[in-house]
Amino acid sequence: MKIILYEDVPSLGEIGDIKVVADGYARNYLIPKSMAVRYTKATKTELEQKQQSIERHKKAKSDAAMDLKSRIESKVMDSAVAAGKNGRLFGSITSSAVVDFLGTEGIEIERKRIELPSGGIKTVGEHVARVKLYGKNDAELKINVRAIGEKDKVLLP
Repeated sequence: MKIILYEDVPSLGEIGDIKVVADGYARNYLIPKSMAVRYTKATKTELEQKQQSIERHKKAKSDAAMDLKSRIESKVMDSAVAAGKNGRLFGSITSSAVVDFLGTEGIEIERKRIELPSGGIKTVGEHVARVKLYGKNDAELKINVRAIGEKDKVLLP
């Protein structure tokens, strides 16, 4: 079924996008929740009339993402954790820890938007976490992990 999205739907599209989805998905989920309408000549005309406000909405989201990107990339997460002599951590730095750190800095991000190397940081050293923002905008957060009790010395595996 061909539909027009009235809301941003993760992994499907943004407001104003015209998509083809399974009939059941449209009838049972998207249309009843007012997230989309069936594509017709009337709804197409209505979409064309709303196009300018949709473009302003997308531009505002893009600008907000760029601002958030600069704020995230200006931060460095420094973490002291228990580690063995070979530099392996006795646990791992997870995306939840990154969300907590960003929260203390006044930046609210969902945990699922954070990508860590190999699913979690398990060694001492410098690492980079990728934060997915709007569209193709991604931010990189630098993470310095050191063993507890070490000041400036970093163990390498």
